[in-house]
Amino acid sequence: MTDSQPGTGSAIDPIDLARSEQYRFVASLLMKAPDDDLLARIAQLEGDDTAMGQAFAALAEAAAKADPKAVEREHFELFIGVGRGELLPYASFYLTGFLNERPLAELRDDLARLGIARAEGRHEPEDHIALLFEVMADMATGEIDADAQVQAAFFARHIAPWAAQFFDDLAIAPSARFYRPLAEIGRLLTDIEARAFSLAA
Repeated sequence: MTDSQPGTGSAIDPIDLARSEQYRFVASLLMKAPDDDLLARIAQLEGDDTAMGQAFAALAEAAAKADPKAVEREHFELFIGVGRGELLPYASFYLTGFLNERPLAELRDDLARLGIARAEGRHEPEDHIALLFEVMADMATGEIDADAQVQAAFFARHIAPWAAQFFDDLAIAPSARFYRPLAEIGRLLTDIEARAFSLAA
């Protein structure tokens, strides 16, 4: 999403690595429809008895049955559309009802304080859910130098107030098929992170 200064390079905690991988995985599918190769790899994912494991198993099943062109159309209908998609995955819209409002300005201020600049070739407003998840992924691995307190504050300010509602909306969006189990993964991830940050406070 952004250009930032790397962290200290110390070993990454396995839990933080897993957090980063989940954030990045969800972000990548929200930003762009998966191609044939990625769908094939998603189809190989295995779940377990946990709620998250079951959600990943459902996504793997959906990927195994999916036609890449149909998933591409689904992504277009959901997030792009003719004029606009079924969903507007931006913090400003969910929090104010309009795009490019105060939540985006506040986010830009916080990103600047973290030393993060928009990467070349990226044109979406920074408050897109996928870009926010990329920031969390980079924080978790230390690519953005942010301790647990900074991560918790960023999550509480820019993700917690609206992401759960976005994923609930995605789960029931008319065009959502492949993306329905991804909505469950995203909702579970935000719920888990919210609980973890509250326990660490």
